[in-house]
Amino acid sequence: MPKPELTFFCELPANELTALFEDRFVIDDLKALDATLSLGILDLSEERAEVVRRLNTAEVPVIAWLLLPEEEGYWFNIDNFEKAAARYLHFKAWTTQFELQWAGIGLDIEPDINEVRQLAEKKQPGSMLAILLQRFFSKKRVITAQRAYQALVDLIHADGYLVESYHLPLISEERRARSTVLQRTAGLVNIETDREVLMLYTSFLRPDGAAALWSYAEEADSIGVGNTGGGVDVEGIIDLDPLSWEEFTRDLRLCVMHQKPIHIFCLEGCVAQGFLSKLNTFDWDSPADVPEGIKKVNSMRTALAAGLWLLERPWVILATLATLLGLKFLFKPKDQV
Repeated sequence: MPKPELTFFCELPANELTALFEDRFVIDDLKALDATLSLGILDLSEERAEVVRRLNTAEVPVIAWLLLPEEEGYWFNIDNFEKAAARYLHFKAWTTQFELQWAGIGLDIEPDINEVRQLAEKKQPGSMLAILLQRFFSKKRVITAQRAYQALVDLIHADGYLVESYHLPLISEERRARSTVLQRTAGLVNIETDREVLMLYTSFLRPDGAAALWSYAEEADSIGVGNTGGGVDVEGIIDLDPLSWEEFTRDLRLCVMHQKPIHIFCLEGCVAQGFLSKLNTFDWDSPADVPEGIKKVNSMRTALAAGLWLLERPWVILATLATLLGLKFLFKPKDQV
């Protein structure tokens, strides 16, 4: 079986990024693997541009993974589409200034990082709940954001770039239920791009991570595997133990069994754990066992989709309750009437 198409995420500040690529073997290993790099654009600095130029010279394809300052949400979401569009325009100017070459543009659609931290730290839960309830009744935001991001995709296409999107797997349940509940409340945005990557990071989903990867894999254009160690700091969520070599290679083999491209989060974690060089001699033909717990994961997914379907149509719940109350009254014993 041929080696799958590999893309490595890299999400480092400029000084750490420069230090990572001072090791010439990192670029050599990427070339040996015919791998692509999805580079987080945390800033528009000369230091970051210099790393991109080195990768361009080495003919390692680089995707610009667009990100915002943390105070603006970091990842793209339903409320910061104007900032996302402005970021792309600034990115284009930076690209022209330093004569950089890109294999594509990556749009990362996730909740506002500040809200994720607030939930993880359990600060002011009542205030957060009130905000979520207010958003639940605001459907117009969904249409506005979808149109804005689709216009951004069209603009990127017009500039000659392919676009890939990075999504939490829950977007699949939102679609199955024909719902906008998660978009309204969590800030996700259902958009169409050239390639959709589902972030199926089993380190965040233990002990059923492998089963979740298997369950969602067929729905992804490319499977996000991780975390090997790295990424932005969100205490209690992102700071979980990284994948071991055994877990990492199991996930890779599950992806190969689905004959899917693989996005690996992240390059710096692979380098730190010695995974990157090991991949050059990795046996891609060796199969993995089909994970246990798939039925459990599928049942949870079905329940979630059903819940989203009902929440999208609350009148169904109200009609059901009214019917039950009516039947109770209709069949009430005469001596109690």
